Amino acid sequence: MATFFGVLRKRALAPSLASVGFEERGFPVTPTAATARLEAVPQAVVCGFEWAIEGASLWELERRLALVEPEQRGFAYEGATMGYTILDAMPGGGRDRTKALLEGPGEPHIFLTYIGIGFAMARLPRPLWKNILPELDGVHHHPIMSWLAVDGYGFDRAYFDTRRWVDEQAEPAPYPWAGRPDYFSRAFDQGVGRALWFINGGVPEAAAAAADAFPESRRPDLWSGIGLAATFAGGADRAGLATLRRLSGPHHAELALGVVFAIKARTYSTYVPEHSALAAEVLADLTVEAAEALADRTEVSFVDEGPEPPYELWRERIRAEFRAGSQERAA
Repeated sequence: MATFFGVLRKRALAPSLASVGFEERGFPVTPTAATARLEAVPQAVVCGFEWAIEGASLWELERRLALVEPEQRGFAYEGATMGYTILDAMPGGGRDRTKALLEGPGEPHIFLTYIGIGFAMARLPRPLWKNILPELDGVHHHPIMSWLAVDGYGFDRAYFDTRRWVDEQAEPAPYPWAGRPDYFSRAFDQGVGRALWFINGGVPEAAAAAADAFPESRRPDLWSGIGLAATFAGGADRAGLATLRRLSGPHHAELALGVVFAIKARTYSTYVPEHSALAAEVLADLTVEAAEALADRTEVSFVDEGPEPPYELWRERIRAEFRAGSQERAA
């Protein structure tokens, strides 16, 4: 049950469902059934956040989240992780809630719960980021995929401060996440790319134009974010996805990389909606099974101090597969 202080925290910190909608945010989106499904994503995040920030126990939180439809449940876990992360970061808050969530019922949604940590980062001062990522035991993709927290931070900033981070194309100050300040902006841009898909209502031409308005050096990571969002969240039919693939042009390998990560996240959670399977087919010429297999055989299962973070090494191995396929077709 929510406590008195939990209710106060919710009122002070939780955005309303309307405030995360496309119209309220001023996004140039024409309402359709497809955009309504996209809008349900941030709304699911808000619901999960409200339940967690109230101080619901893990037992109660898990049962509330189970009531969310499978397609949106991972997003609700994003919000719940955000809430628990903020509670843990508060003075006297302890550091156990987020760890218990990610090692427990949130583990199948680990790709998205990392993103929830990034949402919390957007609301906490940087000095508190030092201990924000819990050490996890028995979680397969930890800590390599923890860069998705920075991705989540980038998404949040682009979605809620679009003028600065999209229109003005601001870049974040470096931060030594995982000891690699040099990679921080790249992971950030992957989140910005995901946000571009939502900001533009899943309209391929608009999302592509937004990405291509950025400097060339930033476009590859933006396009991988677009591919991940279009596959995981949906928003486009077959014709729209075909248009998105065509518009990706020289960045198709990055777009397809996003597809593979999205399918891996979906299969890991054991629920793959039809729109995700369609995106894998149209954007990457892959079945769900083939995309998952590609992610698995290229996975980096170690952490080292090489020239690139293991997370980026995994991404590069996936991109290389698509580049090789393009060269074979051209030959």
